[in-house]
Amino acid sequence: MADLQTARKVLGRYFTDPMVQLLRKTPITPNALTWIGAMIAVGSGVLVATEHLFAAGWVVAFSGIFDLLDGALARATNRTTHFGAVLDSTLDRIGEAVVCVGLMVFYVNQASVIGIILVGLGMVGSQMVSYIRARAEGIGINCEIGVFTRPERVVILSLGLLLAQFNPVLLIALGLTAVLSWVTAGQRLFCVWQKTKTKTN
Repeated sequence: MADLQTARKVLGRYFTDPMVQLLRKTPITPNALTWIGAMIAVGSGVLVATEHLFAAGWVVAFSGIFDLLDGALARATNRTTHFGAVLDSTLDRIGEAVVCVGLMVFYVNQASVIGIILVGLGMVGSQMVSYIRARAEGIGINCEIGVFTRPERVVILSLGLLLAQFNPVLLIALGLTAVLSWVTAGQRLFCVWQKTKTKTN
């Protein structure tokens, strides 16, 4: 699991380092990137709700880039703050929720019960993944583990939307998101249980 976390960080730096070097020369702040990414995510939700799925796939992927860049820029320029971290986490959750609402609207219009259920399970599962980490960090426990974190969710959803014309690719993507999000939530909860048990003992 540690190898997976390391791979995520190395891959993230590979993509973000060149862009961060450019952004350091501009007046753009990490919090500004966070807000821009959130607004783009809201736009993707609107595109999904109005059934422009292919365009929404690209917009979801584009918003994910900003999610990587804000934290990387903050670290590179020594502008990491507690408020920035909370803002980033909050707007990420809002952005994900808006996309899920867009998907709900889409599947309601399609009269797809399966689609509605998968979106609901995925939305709750992804929120739980982030919530458990936040609660763990609140009591001093690092809990970044898991097979399916936000970057993976963004990639799978983007691909699902881009290939939505090929049924049932989008439903498969949502099913994977739902199942793996709950698996990851379970992994994190187990991690917290282990670490608190060790502290107690």
